[in-house]
Amino acid sequence: MLADLNPLEPVTAVPLFTFHLGSWPVVVSNHAVVVGVATSILLVCIPLAARSRRLVPRGLQNLIESVCVFLRDQMARPLLGPQTDRYVGFLWTAFFFILTLNLVAMVPTEKIISLATGRRSHLGGPATANIWITGALAVVSFVMTHVYGIRQYGLIGYLAHLAPPAPRWLLPLIYPLELVGIFVRPFTLAIRLFANIVAGHMVLGTILGLVFIFKNLGVATVSVAACVALSFLELLVAFIQAYIFTFLSALYIASSVSAEH
Repeated sequence: MLADLNPLEPVTAVPLFTFHLGSWPVVVSNHAVVVGVATSILLVCIPLAARSRRLVPRGLQNLIESVCVFLRDQMARPLLGPQTDRYVGFLWTAFFFILTLNLVAMVPTEKIISLATGRRSHLGGPATANIWITGALAVVSFVMTHVYGIRQYGLIGYLAHLAPPAPRWLLPLIYPLELVGIFVRPFTLAIRLFANIVAGHMVLGTILGLVFIFKNLGVATVSVAACVALSFLELLVAFIQAYIFTFLSALYIASSVSAEH
């Protein structure tokens, strides 16, 4: 019973099927499917919201515009200043993609399919609880940060601006430390997002598993109530983690394109 109620099960990547690209086998996991679903949702919803030309936005358009304006004016502009509009498209994309992944993960599709079909299903799960996916997102942020910096100053100028102004005799110490800090950034982005999503789903899985272990009405009532409360907390975490990832990406971009930073 304890093996069947493994709290790591909801966050585990499970291969669903394999196809071949030439001689290369490609394994598609449940998390890869979730990424595809989130991408499809964004490809449908964002153009629908942007297509409307109402003077006073309503519904989906109002929601998307409100979030975009908040991210641009309250988060990005204090960091990027007059260059905000040049880079805010990437920040919007990162925020909405991570948020959609987090929200899709909260829908227990594998449980719904299992109950409907009577067969165990793994079609679903939190994609941002997969370190490879959060790592890929962090690498994209890392690459774009330095691409923007090199585009702003050129390769030589960008490398010269990596270290802050300091006496020349300190540069052999400061420059390697700056390089270490630059390469640590993607690890902090990936692990922060991964760890928070994993922890939340593990806690939910553990508390809900108490129902099947004790098989007691009182325990079941408390467990279900706790899971509902924690689900609201997870909804908040979904937004917070998307915002933190985007905010840190904006901070790193600002440090690359603004020499005064």
